[in-house]
Amino acid sequence: MDLLTVRDLRKTYGAVVALQSGNLTVAAGEIHALLGANGAGKSTMVKMLTGVIRPDSGTISVGGRAVQLRSPAAAQRAGLAAVFQDPALAPDLTVLENLRLTGTSVSAVQRWLQVMTLAVDLRQLVGDLPLPLLRMLDLARALAREPQLLLLDEITAALPSDLAERVFVVMRQWRDQGRSVLFISHRLAEVRAICDRATVLRDGRDVGVLDLTEGSEERIVELMLGPAAQDVAAGTHAASAKTELRERGAPLLEVRDLQLAQELKGISFTLSRGEVLGVAALEGQGQEALFDCLAGRRTASGGEIVMKGKSLRLRQPYDAIRNGVVLVPADRLLALLPQRSVHENIGLPLYNRLSRWGMIRQSQEREQIQAAVAKLQIDTRAQRQVRWLSGGNQQKVTIARWVASGFDVLLCFDPTRGIDVGTKRQIYRLLQELASQGAAVLLFTSELPEIQLVCDRVIVLYEGKLVRELPAAEADEAALLHAAHGLTRAEAVAL
Repeated sequence: MDLLTVRDLRKTYGAVVALQSGNLTVAAGEIHALLGANGAGKSTMVKMLTGVIRPDSGTISVGGRAVQLRSPAAAQRAGLAAVFQDPALAPDLTVLENLRLTGTSVSAVQRWLQVMTLAVDLRQLVGDLPLPLLRMLDLARALAREPQLLLLDEITAALPSDLAERVFVVMRQWRDQGRSVLFISHRLAEVRAICDRATVLRDGRDVGVLDLTEGSEERIVELMLGPAAQDVAAGTHAASAKTELRERGAPLLEVRDLQLAQELKGISFTLSRGEVLGVAALEGQGQEALFDCLAGRRTASGGEIVMKGKSLRLRQPYDAIRNGVVLVPADRLLALLPQRSVHENIGLPLYNRLSRWGMIRQSQEREQIQAAVAKLQIDTRAQRQVRWLSGGNQQKVTIARWVASGFDVLLCFDPTRGIDVGTKRQIYRLLQELASQGAAVLLFTSELPEIQLVCDRVIVLYEGKLVRELPAAEADEAALLHAAHGLTRAEAVAL
């Protein structure tokens, strides 16, 4: 029996067609994947299924009955609950206040947190909690409503492997109870491992439904990208076979015995021009504190940051930017002005450099911005407001900002999180190209296979310490996981 049937959903924003003709069928007792490249229409469909936005046309049926989902409350009454890409919690309120604000059963949320073996103080401010825990709180809140269909939009993108596995356990439990899950993820390996079937969207249309079996990832990529699939395969192969001709210069950035409360415990490393240095770590091992200190968002309590032989005192982000150290954060909305245009978002750092007597040289500004847009192949159909761009294009805008203005060291914190394989390939290629042109890149990624695709070498953090350094050729997923769990080589062999 089909639990959910979607026929010919359509949604436009002016000239931008977000979803052209979306069809989807989810059976009762099924984990169904909804896949597609960034901008294919996945999140738009989820928002229509949860009453956040209304379709221009098309029908939605739940349990064989046509429904009008005019609001999130209507979707909940129909038995649908979602966990969206971004936390749906007010940061200035406590967890408990958020639950009461939405009328969610506190005892039910606590019960689900216990099922997932998570300890959360409900009196804590949401803004003080790490992103992975916020994602799990959103999941517990959705489960507390006991929906027939649970919609998970990129929930695992911000989760370390242990928390992702807890999500999978809950999904299987939901399926075993005869309920259903609609799962959106760009991690094809986990899609094949957990899901029964998949519907693929491309350019706002459904282009295929398939059972998930061994080897189905290749077919999924073909459906997602259409004629561009071969280009992606070639680009990924080229990234994995990085040229050894790229020469590393003298150390550009030196981190010496860096300390921050209990988060960083004497980290030291160097980063050279022409190098992409990876950072690998499980959740909460000091990687965020490291990037915050280097970007001037937090002040280290000890140690030294040296740039071009000069000791830096970074009290605020502007101090880092002025010295050529710039940050691309994982949460792209923190870096963007969502209601402003692509042009304005990219141009922000240029204003100081292109002004003369308070006047901006607009022709030069326009040339640099247009060159950055072209370099990153940003889709500017919705350029009037960045919030209407797909997640992948929003991330490209955050990188284009620094490509246009110039930098020496690019700090990239999980830049490909929640991004489709095609856009990932473009970002891999761009990072290597920037390094080849003399920049230095420090890259943290939660997807360990990316290390060998992009980086020259990698450092591994555990409990705020640098516990291992590896050349990329030796940094396979097994070696990184052992080091990230604090295991020595002897312990890894014993396992």
